[in-house]
Amino acid sequence: MSSILLGILEEGLVYAILSFGIYITYSILDFPDLSVDGTYPLGAAVTAAMIAAGMDPLITLPVSFLAGALAGIITGTIHVKLGVRDLLSGIIVSTGLYSVNLRIAGKSNLPIFSKDSIFSNPVVGRIFAGGLSFISNAAILLLIVLVLKLLLDAYLNTRSGYLLRAAGSNRKLVISLGKNDGMVRILGLALANGFAAFAGCIMAQKQGYFELSMGTGMMVIGLANVIIGTQLFSRLGGLKATTAVIAGAIIYRACVAAAINAGLEPGDMKLITAVLFLVIIAAGNLRKNRAARRARSC
Repeated sequence: MSSILLGILEEGLVYAILSFGIYITYSILDFPDLSVDGTYPLGAAVTAAMIAAGMDPLITLPVSFLAGALAGIITGTIHVKLGVRDLLSGIIVSTGLYSVNLRIAGKSNLPIFSKDSIFSNPVVGRIFAGGLSFISNAAILLLIVLVLKLLLDAYLNTRSGYLLRAAGSNRKLVISLGKNDGMVRILGLALANGFAAFAGCIMAQKQGYFELSMGTGMMVIGLANVIIGTQLFSRLGGLKATTAVIAGAIIYRACVAAAINAGLEPGDMKLITAVLFLVIIAAGNLRKNRAARRARSC
């Protein structure tokens, strides 16, 4: 049972990193960014290629984030500068990244089992010696997620972060402040896709390989995590949205694990995700409708 719980925690924490990016595009910018399905494996491809070439796995962390941010800038530029609709911009970039990822990795499946990673190296072996090795992956992931959460919270409380929030909810305010609304949205997409690529980087090192199709459905999974967290914990006023997103990612992973343990096959994961996502959306809409009816009756 403890190994199952640890597995749920580890997978949930990786998805939480992805969900930070989805939170920026969905909740802040109101931008349906499908390029995440391409930037998640982009981070994994960059990581696997660098580690296979003998580079330090720590270096892959900022490099993968920057690679994802660059892809996000391209998505934003296509949308803002070329006037392409948001949904189509993401589809175009995601489609192009399929070939880019294949070029970077060199093949559709690149194993790095025998190489050092942030989870398996001499330093980690010394720190988590003996019985502590059982929790090493979870401890490392928890540290990474907490650092990223604190950095994102700090950024959202800066002037640039407030402008990013305004760009999604009140674009006229951004313009009235003399700021370029388009550039603010491009910055937001860069950050979001940087997080997505960073999650792919972490996953590649955790599972020990890059796989070309690993990004399929990542947008839906990340969105499900965000909605689960924000819907379930919306009434807790003191809880930060980023904390709710982390909790939502872990709860989502627990739901998937429960469905698989109930008899469904691992290959049914995408179906489980789709059904769970539909249930969350429907429940949220029903709750909004009930609230609207109560407001009209008062």
